[in-house]
Parts: sequence; structure tokens; C-alpha cells
Amino acid sequence: MQIKIIKNSIFQNKIQKSLALATIFLATLLMATMLNLTLGIGNEITKELRSYGSNILVLPKGASLSVEVGNKIYEPLKNQNFLEEDKLHTIKEIFWRNNINAFAPFLDTQVKIQTSGANYENVSLVGTYFEKAIKVQDDDDFYAGIKELYKYSQIKGNYPKDDSLDEVMLGKDLAQKYDLKLGDEITLVQNDQIFKTKIVGIIDLTQAFSNKIITSLLLAQKLSKKEGLFAKAEVSALTIPENDLAQKARRDVDSLNQLEYDQWYCTAYVSSIAYQIAEDFKGASTKVVSAISDAESLIVSKIQSLMAVVSIICLIVASIAISSLMSADIFRRRSEIGLLKALGASILQIYMIFALEGVVVALFGAVLGFIFGVGISELIALSIFDHIIAISWIILPICLFFAVLIVFLGCLFSIKGISKLSTSEVLYGK
Repeated sequence: MQIKIIKNSIFQNKIQKSLALATIFLATLLMATMLNLTLGIGNEITKELRSYGSNILVLPKGASLSVEVGNKIYEPLKNQNFLEEDKLHTIKEIFWRNNINAFAPFLDTQVKIQTSGANYENVSLVGTYFEKAIKVQDDDDFYAGIKELYKYSQIKGNYPKDDSLDEVMLGKDLAQKYDLKLGDEITLVQNDQIFKTKIVGIIDLTQAFSNKIITSLLLAQKLSKKEGLFAKAEVSALTIPENDLAQKARRDVDSLNQLEYDQWYCTAYVSSIAYQIAEDFKGASTKVVSAISDAESLIVSKIQSLMAVVSIICLIVASIAISSLMSADIFRRRSEIGLLKALGASILQIYMIFALEGVVVALFGAVLGFIFGVGISELIALSIFDHIIAISWIILPICLFFAVLIVFLGCLFSIKGISKLSTSEVLYGK
């Protein structure tokens, strides 16, 4: 009987139900748009930030220790310890391996360069990977290097070949300083080591590399006589915003109890990923580059806060609108309510009839709101990133839940209208 009453109500009150459908549709449309943008663009923003550099430094143990004397900070072990190149693959073999986007090793040294017209002393040189395949256990080869780590760097020419001993690229400022151009040949000299090289690229990277010669790690190792070693590695990892637990762990992991430790360890915080790299990479310690990870956390948390505010506003406004429509429907159907009361129906049973009518309409409205909301969010993403973002299907059940919640809250506000109706007065038409 209830199903028949609900079916008749929906098809006989088309205007009222259409307005309810439009209310739920608009509320879930806004919610689906914001949620898909929050989840999708949050990941895109994280990827964009990752492309501007690393968020984790891998250093030899003790290299990051510093001593403050007066107003100066001294790092006595800096550049004295090194890591083994053949253990680099462990960075991509940790528990959160799929969150490691890129990494590259670095080895700095000082060289003398000889050109056709002049000699220059104490020029900084850094050796690294550009796009080198690394064998990873139980997985495909991983391509490590600055080409992916600093993917938004601007380059003229090409990257040198990995493991080449006769190709270099120059930082933009260094090339301008010594008036060196693509194709010029320079000789690198350090102690008794002499290598004739050709400039194959000029790169506008970060300020730290703008005054350096950038070449293969192998050439830097041979010049400095540190075969198989490197000084540090920069890692770009996809992480989630840090919370109080992550901040507590970053200060002191030992302060976590077992439950907190398990939760922190199994969550992709930048601190937990850095901790796991240090666990697996023997002889290494890690340091979180807080500038990028903090910016990422700030942006994503701001977006999430905005989403929460918009969702609450949607919930309140839509509930008020549904309540108004429900009150009008109760007034219009007061004879039907009076008859139900006279037949012995309780307030709760009558309330459930109105609520279930609303739920049926709300579910249709939520599905339509999800479809159009995702479509709008994809158009927005296309205009910002020139490509669409992945659809987060978790949004559909969330929209359905909010739609049902809106209906029940809206009906709850108007339940007093049902309880105040007098059966005898309504049936007598008063």
C-alpha cells in the first residue's frame, strides 16, 4: 500500500517533485564538481609541485649533522661521507614505491676548464643521472634522473648521455659568464685527470645549478676519483598533507605509541616515506625538504576546507528548500494525512511515506547531479591543465548519501506540520 501511495504521489505531483528533483540535482551537482576538483586537482597540484623539485634528500649518515657556534652553523661531516651507487635501487623498493615519482643522485666537485681562448679555475661541476634505467626488484626498470625530477626546466640543445665521458651541459648563468655556446669544446681538468668534452645543452634549472657544469655521474666520479659513489640523492615522492600525527612523528618517531606508529607508517606522509627510505638504504639518512611539502599541505588543506564549507552550505540550503516544498505538500495533502490518521497510521509512518517519496526523487537527482558535476569539473580541469582528470567514483555514493540526508533533514523540519493536523478538523474540511 505504501509503495502505491508513493508511486501515485510522485506521478500526480509532478511540479512539486520536479522542484525537489531540481533542488537535489543542483546541490549534488555543486558537491560532485567540488569533490572531483578537490580530489583530482589536489593530485594534479601535488604532481605540479613535485615537478619543481624534490621533497626528500637522501644523505650519508652524519652528513646532515650541524653544530651552531655563535650565529654560524657548521656541518663538519658535509662532503666527507658518500653513498654507494649500486644501492640506489632501494629507493624504488620501499613499501611506498609507487609514490616515488623520480629521483637522481648527485656528486659535486671543482674542476679547471680550458677553452680555445682561456682557462678558468675552480668551476663547480655536478654529476648526475639524466634518464638512466635502474633495475628494480620484482618490477620493471625505473628511469631515474633530472629529466623527470626537474621536468619543467628549460633546456637548449639536449641532455648528455648517461655514462658519457665527453658530453656536458652548462647552467644558463655559467654559459653567459664565460660566453660559451652549444657545440663549443671544453677540457675538464682535475689533478691528473683530463677529459675533452663538448657542450650539448644549456639548461635553466634551479639557482643551485645555474653556475655549474652538469654532466654524467660517471664523469664526475672519475674526475673526483670516487668511482661508484655519490654525495646525495634528491627524491620526488607523491605524498598526502601532513597532520598532527605526521608532525609529531617528524619531531620524534620514538614518541609514537604502537597504534600511532602503525597508522603513520602505513600512510603516505612525506616523513613516513623518508623514514622507510632511510630504513632500507643502508648507510643513508633522509631529510624532508619542508618548503615544497609544506606548500603542498597548505594548498590541499585549503581546498579541503573550502570543500567542507561548501558542502555544509549545500546541505543547509537544500534541506531548507526541501523543507519548504514538503510543508507545502503537507498542506496540500492534509485530507490524505487526516484519513491516514483516522485509519490508525502513526506520525512516524506518515513521516516515512513523505520521506520515502523524497528519497526516490533524491536518488534520481543525485545520479544526475553526479553525472553533470563530473562533466563540469572535467571542463574546468581541461581549461587549467589542458587535460582531463581521473573521475573519483567514490563521489557517487557520497552524493547519494548527502541527497538522502538532505531529504530526511528537510522532512524532519516539517514533521511538526503533520503532528499539528487535527484528524476531525481536516476530515470536516476546516
